[in-house]
Amino acid sequence: MRRLWECKDWSAFLDTDCRKGIRLRFDKAVDKEVRRACKEYVFWLRTQYDFPMRVPIYFKASKQVITSTGEKGSALFFGPYDKSIEPYIKVSVGDYQESLERVGKDNALAGILHSITHELSHYYQWIKDYDIDIEKSERQAKYYATVIVEDYAETREHP
Repeated sequence: MRRLWECKDWSAFLDTDCRKGIRLRFDKAVDKEVRRACKEYVFWLRTQYDFPMRVPIYFKASKQVITSTGEKGSALFFGPYDKSIEPYIKVSVGDYQESLERVGKDNALAGILHSITHELSHYYQWIKDYDIDIEKSERQAKYYATVIVEDYAETREHP
């Protein structure tokens, strides 16, 4: 069961008039294989889960993204205090070629999909107003990222 990601009545958390869905935006320099894999994955996510408030995901060709506080990381979720303002996610994919050489194609792409799913878990925590400490929030996001990417992997053909 994927309780964090599922809900029978999103109106308990959000205005029902808000835009819904998940949108992808890629920097021009993002590797074509990364673009393809992310599009396929998000297409699958749309068949499995609701995205009750629009969340764009920006794929950056850089090796890191920088938060509004100046911190660096591989991905970030921004959820505004005002839920009438849409959140967003940024994922850095500029190190794909290095990861490809180090761990191979499947694992390099899986790492990116894991980052997407981790940040989407924070999106659902934000929607549901989860008031948990950072450590628990991160542990929960890692858990969901792992199990959902594994669910997806089971739908893919492997030679």
